Amino acid sequence: MEFLNVPLFDDDFFKLAFLFTVNIAFLTLIIRWLYYSVTGDKSYVFTYYLIGIVVFLLCFTLKKYKLDIGLALGLFAIFGIIRYRTDSIAIKEMTYLFVVIGVSIMNAFVNKKMSYFEVLFGNLMVVGAIAILEKVWHSKHQIYKDIVYENIDNIKPENYDLLKEDLENRTGLVINKLTIGKVDFLKDSAEIRIYHYNK
Repeated sequence: MEFLNVPLFDDDFFKLAFLFTVNIAFLTLIIRWLYYSVTGDKSYVFTYYLIGIVVFLLCFTLKKYKLDIGLALGLFAIFGIIRYRTDSIAIKEMTYLFVVIGVSIMNAFVNKKMSYFEVLFGNLMVVGAIAILEKVWHSKHQIYKDIVYENIDNIKPENYDLLKEDLENRTGLVINKLTIGKVDFLKDSAEIRIYHYNK
């Protein structure tokens, strides 16, 4: 049965429903069980889910039109917009974003050349690798914060230890390194980026 020359239903619906369920299940493992439980940061959970769902549906839809080259170019354009048109995010969050997009694309492009077991194996390998790195090895990643510092005398190279000690006392963080950016002598302030490991 058709409406306006478009079929109301075809067998691909069952494939879409099954793969969508698989995709959501593995996104939940990656986003909620791994990312959120380690970082405790809710700010990217919404974004990761929505990007994963939209990328999956977009790829599944375009796959039916055999737009392989155009799809690849379009995805690069999407990645470019995400990278250059939004606020920069930390490397770890960007890595999770890449994983979410990659898993969604992989799940969407299932065809006769790839079995369901291969897709499930690929998903399990991704989740397993993240679980080992995050839960077993407890790998730490270095993050940074930008602050405005008013004690201008401490930014001198010979006062590096004083500067670091002062910043650690004020922030309560163990600082690995710090870099001094823009200095405003009129306001007696400097922009400093401090690097520390996440807890």
